[in-house]
Amino acid sequence: MMTCSQTCSRILGLSLSTTALVAAGANVALLFPNWDVTYLLRGLIGRHALLGSGLWGGGFMVLTAATLISLMGWRYGCFSKSGPCQSMLTALFSSGLALLGALICFITSGVALKDGPFCMFDVSSFNQTQTWKYGYPFKDMHNRNYLYDYSLWNSGCLEPSKAVVWHVSFFSTLLCISLLQIFLVVIYFFNSILGLFCSLCEKS
Repeated sequence: MMTCSQTCSRILGLSLSTTALVAAGANVALLFPNWDVTYLLRGLIGRHALLGSGLWGGGFMVLTAATLISLMGWRYGCFSKSGPCQSMLTALFSSGLALLGALICFITSGVALKDGPFCMFDVSSFNQTQTWKYGYPFKDMHNRNYLYDYSLWNSGCLEPSKAVVWHVSFFSTLLCISLLQIFLVVIYFFNSILGLFCSLCEKS
């Protein structure tokens, strides 16, 4: 059973590492709409993307926890002869770190999808003045939901092109990835408890 628990930790560590890299990549893509660096240089990036929760939350924090989990699974370095108490403390720390990072990424992504993309839009459709400005055109649109009303996707944002598709695609990716990370962390936590009990049973 202990070998099974360690194997599970190795798999979960690798899986979490992969999701962390995907989350970081998705957040990087959000900083470069249509792979154009000029928007970032001009400061025309939405606050949700600039917050970088996919980089430091679902990315770095989860990757750090995944590294600890993998080291525990392979019994490498200082974990080669770790006792049950040290193993459980490491499991609690890595689980908490990964869970916190994934939750931050999940909440930020959910809020970002709710508020919509940061883009240039025509204010005249709202107050009859012929002006364009950067902002969140869908944030205060209470009578229509842009996520379901695809007619707004091309008309709502004038610049960057396909801003809604870019925003929805990558924040949806972050939302799904963070959910998967939470699921994997829960599995790892129960796997750690099982491993602890098996270790205590073998010693008794």
